[in-house]
Amino acid sequence: MSRSVLPLSAKKVEAAKATEKPQTLFDGGGLFLFIPAKKYSKDGKQLPVSRWWRLKYTFSGKACIISLGTYPDISLEEARERRQKARNLLANGINPSEERKQRSAAELLSKEIERNTFERVARLWLEVARTEWTDGHTRTVISRLERDILPPLGSRQISDITTKDVLAALRLVEERHAYESAHRIKTIIGQVFNFAIVSDIPGVENNPAAGLSKVLKQPNKKSMAAILNPDKLGRLLVDIDNYAGSFVVRCALKLAPMLFVRPGELRNAKWKDIDMERLAWQLPVEDTKLTLKEKAKRKGQVHTVPLARQAVEVLQALQPFTGSSEYVFPGRAASRVLSENTVNQALRTMGWDQETVTGHGFRATARTMLHETLGFSPDAIEAQLGHRVPDRLGAAYNRTQHLDERTRMMQAWADYLNNLKGGAKIDDVDALQSLPFIRLVK
Repeated sequence: MSRSVLPLSAKKVEAAKATEKPQTLFDGGGLFLFIPAKKYSKDGKQLPVSRWWRLKYTFSGKACIISLGTYPDISLEEARERRQKARNLLANGINPSEERKQRSAAELLSKEIERNTFERVARLWLEVARTEWTDGHTRTVISRLERDILPPLGSRQISDITTKDVLAALRLVEERHAYESAHRIKTIIGQVFNFAIVSDIPGVENNPAAGLSKVLKQPNKKSMAAILNPDKLGRLLVDIDNYAGSFVVRCALKLAPMLFVRPGELRNAKWKDIDMERLAWQLPVEDTKLTLKEKAKRKGQVHTVPLARQAVEVLQALQPFTGSSEYVFPGRAASRVLSENTVNQALRTMGWDQETVTGHGFRATARTMLHETLGFSPDAIEAQLGHRVPDRLGAAYNRTQHLDERTRMMQAWADYLNNLKGGAKIDDVDALQSLPFIRLVK
């Protein structure tokens, strides 16, 4: 026979204080107020003691105790209400302790979902992804995020974003006819969602950007503008020689078609990597267009750019002007290089529009004419362009291969460009064949 318990009164609860021993004040129905023993600091001062409401009950034959809060934050009346809710759960076969854990987990999940906006997850993704990118690519991705992605999606909870939402954001990009950008932005959004899925971000179960390429407008695929007509190329080379702007820029313009490296590689050329006695520019892989992961893998390797005598003449003329700088083509500040638009802007100043020629297009010009006009092997040309393509045995080209042929090729190319400036026509075979190393295809 269970012992009857005299219910507590609000006055008794308020008067209950900590003593030298723990106290338990019962209210009935398993509810009690637990008061720990007094506690003292090192200097003998009494410390505050919390008074806890607790509920004792039996579930599946096991004794259980749960906390219902502390007094006076939870009054006697509120503690009894909580006791009754727990008893209602027990009546329905539910363990109040397990229900509380599930409710707490659900609340934490809800808070986690609420704080995981698209922008927060995108920033987390960016910090991981950028470790394998070049600085230039990182700037491009950040620019696209901040301009086209975060304004419509950034403040939204990532778990709430649907395919319809992503498509609406991409349509805004298409409205300014930036069709290629829309596809690239779709890729970025998709990568953020894939990161969220792999990272187990709560509420993200699929990638709403998947499959959207099929409903986006396709860009007109257009190669970098390049001159493939010898007469037109000759006129451009004459214009470059007569360029009235900065001498440093004129030298960059002269070397761009002659060396046909990537514009960024040319702008970032360093004097320490150029050996004019051995007629070679040893371009470190760190300064080429590779991912950070690939650069780390190839650390210490170089891409050799043989220097024709014409290229050396340009560099020798330039050295008194920029030799005190680390860079061959410094910008306004010696510690920085020419801006990425300098060469293209100089071409526009001379009257050559972007539909006709670009700095990057000199690579296509050289690739085509070296093979079709001068008869050099695609292997040597691709190796000189710094492309990693498989050979007949499936291995990747070693950039040191074909060096002898590439050395002859670079001199022949510079001689050919010189000849074009003199006004030779493509069918003037005898004139071209007389140039050193030229093996003109008839």
